[in-house]
Amino acid sequence: MSVTSPPKHRSEIPEPRFGFWRRSYAMVVKEFIQLRRDRVSFAMIVIIPVMQLLLFGFAINTTPRNLPTAVLLQEDSDLARSILKALENTSYFHFTREVHDVAEFDDLLTSGKVLFGVEIPRGFERAVRRGDYPALLVAADATDPVAAGSAMSALGVVVQTALAHDLFAGDPPSLPFEIRAHARYNPAASSRLNIVPGLVGTILTMTMLIFTALSVTREVERGTMESLLSMPIKPVEIMFGKILPYVLVGFIQAALIIGIGVLLFGVPVRGSLVMLTLLSTLFITANLSIGYTFSTIVQNQLQAMQLSMMFFLPSILLSGFMFPFMGMPVWAQYIGEGLPLTHYLRIVRAIMLKGATLHNLEYDSLALLALMVLAMTIAVTRFRRTLD
Repeated sequence: MSVTSPPKHRSEIPEPRFGFWRRSYAMVVKEFIQLRRDRVSFAMIVIIPVMQLLLFGFAINTTPRNLPTAVLLQEDSDLARSILKALENTSYFHFTREVHDVAEFDDLLTSGKVLFGVEIPRGFERAVRRGDYPALLVAADATDPVAAGSAMSALGVVVQTALAHDLFAGDPPSLPFEIRAHARYNPAASSRLNIVPGLVGTILTMTMLIFTALSVTREVERGTMESLLSMPIKPVEIMFGKILPYVLVGFIQAALIIGIGVLLFGVPVRGSLVMLTLLSTLFITANLSIGYTFSTIVQNQLQAMQLSMMFFLPSILLSGFMFPFMGMPVWAQYIGEGLPLTHYLRIVRAIMLKGATLHNLEYDSLALLALMVLAMTIAVTRFRRTLD
């Protein structure tokens, strides 16, 4: 009679040869198969580093050139034209507007359509030749100290070059007039006055995109979206029901940032809070609609997070928050104009630092409204197509 030996414990079973490497290889193959099926994640691996390289390599420039400049030319003299030509030759200034009165001069600076304004008074050349020491006014929008600093520092050398050509055989013995350089809205060139208002838009962009994108995909992953759709409620009503609470969240975030900026960092609020609230509503709704559109494209929360960050990266780099907007090449500025953050940064900085009115912000307000309507239309269309 044979006696059956008890089964060996698992730890007593001999390890197959190369078992560790075979199992590890199987897991590696499995992960590559999953990565290939997850097309959004695979695209992120390729697109994000390429986008960073292109943006940083070609679009970002910390020394902006050809900055839009207005001129109030109250006399048409040879010396005045020589000074303007010398300013343009530096490649810092690009004269895009010629105004006829001080009110138009100030309006262009307040609205942000130009970054500099040069005023040459009537009788300027005659006063210079008589030795009366007249004043030449150069006003700069210093809400972005980086964009204004380099150009302002080049003024003295430029003017002396123009004078050497028109009045003297060699270098002029002394500057025969006064250059009155006014750094408006941020005369101390404080980076806080530029950064803190910009943080309102960047934080809202990041949070609004992620909140709505994750909110919808979470419903889909948990299977509760089908239950909602089975109820007597339309998909559009579900979308608005999910968006509206986050509008309140956005208001709370904006109020916290602005409040801390005013109380702790001394950032002024010179404009209307009511107008800032209304325009912030457009901006928040636009970002919520974009986030909702992302949720109809992706399949899970991880992809929603990746797509949101992919949109946030060009927003923060091409909007003028980190780098001067006017310093970027034209193609990058066109991309930036299609981002809600670009227009909102101009709006929030103009209202808080310049005291701008709706008339001054007409272009950016209409652009933000158009982007909001476009984002909501795409979100509604994609939502119905995906879930109906």
